Amino acid sequence: MRTLSKSRHFLFLLALLFLVPAPSFAQIAVGVSIHIGPPALPVYAQPPCPHDGFLWTPGYWAYGSMGYYWVPGVWLAAPQPGFLWTPGYWGFAGGAYGWHGGYWGPHVGFYGGINYGFGYGGVGFGGGEWAGGVFRYNTAVMNVDRSVVRNVYVNNTVINNTTVVNRTSFNGPGGIAARPTPQEESFGHEHHIQPTANQLAHEQTARNDRSQWASSNHGRPGTAAMDSVNGRRYNQQGRIANGIASGQLTPHETQNLEHREANINNEVHNDRAANGGKLTPQERAQVNRQQNSASRAIYDDKHNAATDHHGNNEVGARKDAQQQRIANGVRSGQLTPSETAKAEHSEQKINHNVTADRQANGGKLTPQEHKQVNQEQNKASKQIHEEKHNDTKAPRR
Repeated sequence: MRTLSKSRHFLFLLALLFLVPAPSFAQIAVGVSIHIGPPALPVYAQPPCPHDGFLWTPGYWAYGSMGYYWVPGVWLAAPQPGFLWTPGYWGFAGGAYGWHGGYWGPHVGFYGGINYGFGYGGVGFGGGEWAGGVFRYNTAVMNVDRSVVRNVYVNNTVINNTTVVNRTSFNGPGGIAARPTPQEESFGHEHHIQPTANQLAHEQTARNDRSQWASSNHGRPGTAAMDSVNGRRYNQQGRIANGIASGQLTPHETQNLEHREANINNEVHNDRAANGGKLTPQERAQVNRQQNSASRAIYDDKHNAATDHHGNNEVGARKDAQQQRIANGVRSGQLTPSETAKAEHSEQKINHNVTADRQANGGKLTPQEHKQVNQEQNKASKQIHEEKHNDTKAPRR
């Protein structure tokens, strides 16, 4: 009986090796299992789709010699029309974590119930569909520049409107308790195509980038998403969302950063309109310089002494909850940079009034002042809701 148990344990470990992403395989020795779970999924914004027919493949934590590293979400061409991407996922069983690799196929199968966002809410895919060899994008959850992509529709029913975003990145005890449905199991037996050479190269590039390793970035990868393999690293909004959620960016800092992003977006929109929907090489170079400057500003603001947490009091809790809603709107793309700047301007005014009232009352707020703050936050909350759910968005890059 003991021998049988050891045999089963060995087979599990052997199977685990084949579940680890291919570029990481050589770094895992026989008989070694992974006992530390992957970090939470980072908050990030999706870059706009660069080409008609490209599909979104969400980012994920891979494993290598130095531990977990983040492979950025990226837009890719499907290996053939009609095929969709089923993301890979980490599963916990038998005391160890194993990787279930993703694949291309006619349907989206089981991916652990992990909420990767952008149409991958844990079950199936709501980001788009194939119709007659053409992919149609659901702009309710996909970031699409309509000057580049024309085949779009809107289906808001796929949006998860819960206030708490589950960022757990693995399936099993302590993680997501999801199991495949009979339909998902049948999808898993269909003809599949393994990750493309572009996808493997993309993972290898992430593995060789130290800023992607969790041991260096503490769960906040340097690049969370890209518009294409070896393309522009569109992670500005994701980094801003991280800064808002963590309190590293104050409303004032966020307002200034988002004004810069809005100005860049408007400039790109105007340049595209003047050039038949395209940017000249000189204009692309100018945008890159502006984004590099904005990137440095984001880093500086996130690493200065200013933070935006207010303790566990009622007013502070309400303020932090409001900032989380703004961060979620930035992450999902429901709040544009200009809308975010407007929302943070309101938050900045509320903060200023609270600070002045506390200073006038020995560090406390009177019942009347508490009531006034709540009324102001209710008004700001309504503004955030309306801007996240309107149909008119500022131009995207």
